[in-house]
Amino acid sequence: MVLFLSCWCWPSDCRAAGKVIAAIMSSDQPRYREAHQAFIKSLAALGYTSANVEIILQVPNPDPLSWSNTIRKFNAYRPDLIVAYGAPAAFVAMRESDGIPVVSVDVFVSDGPHRGMCGVSSRVPLVTLIKTLKDSREHIKPYRRVGVVYNSRESGSQRQLEEIRKFAPQYDMVVAEANVASSAALDSALPSLLDHSDVIFATESGVVSRQFAKIVARARARNIPVLSTMPGAAERGALISLEIHPEEQGHLAADIATRILEGARQSHLSLISPRRIELVINMRAAQELGINLPFTVLSNATRVIK
Repeated sequence: MVLFLSCWCWPSDCRAAGKVIAAIMSSDQPRYREAHQAFIKSLAALGYTSANVEIILQVPNPDPLSWSNTIRKFNAYRPDLIVAYGAPAAFVAMRESDGIPVVSVDVFVSDGPHRGMCGVSSRVPLVTLIKTLKDSREHIKPYRRVGVVYNSRESGSQRQLEEIRKFAPQYDMVVAEANVASSAALDSALPSLLDHSDVIFATESGVVSRQFAKIVARARARNIPVLSTMPGAAERGALISLEIHPEEQGHLAADIATRILEGARQSHLSLISPRRIELVINMRAAQELGINLPFTVLSNATRVIK
């Protein structure tokens, strides 16, 4: 899918005459769409409107070859800047862009510095999810098995799996895994995963996002709660979610993009952390699952869905 937003302007009115921004999404997820709309809106507020900048958006198939081909097309077009939504496309853009600055948006990366990467991280402390889950079973049999639905093709999804593997043993939990790259793979893997899980963690994969309602429904049929970090996950049926705000991702990315368009070097910029993270508890889901959440869990929540 390709979206062209372009217009020429009189030189006297055009602070950014001739500027071109090429954007790529790792997959067609609402979170990326929301971030991109916020990015465009924030750019306009900073003086970069459709009257003086061209924005090209591509949403290729969610696979490494398609991401790579898109970046190669951008290289031929020679934009002033590439904006990459999601870790999979962002890492491909950083590796294959031909000297074109890359602003990464909504990228879940490992903890620590990331040399050469600038933009906005979507990293949230997954240990908070696990601890909240543990606290939700106060004085009753704890959850021991966490099933993770992920896609190894998507680096953000893979990194979330790795963090769950890291933190689960600290809370006496074991990890079961389902690596799914398509809806068919999910249909095949989910029954066995549910057989070996007390709780399901849905990573930020494009496949998982598209099939999230199915995951929640099938887990709920087995009285198994779902956790996630995807924006809006609690509204869609997750018991507990730890969410960034896509609009904030777009606003912050626009600030960084503007600095690059005005002459800043990518190497002098960094990957910044999200400022707004919400711990959301879904009381409706808890009631349907027959879970009585302790007051301590509810009091730690940023938002409670009743």
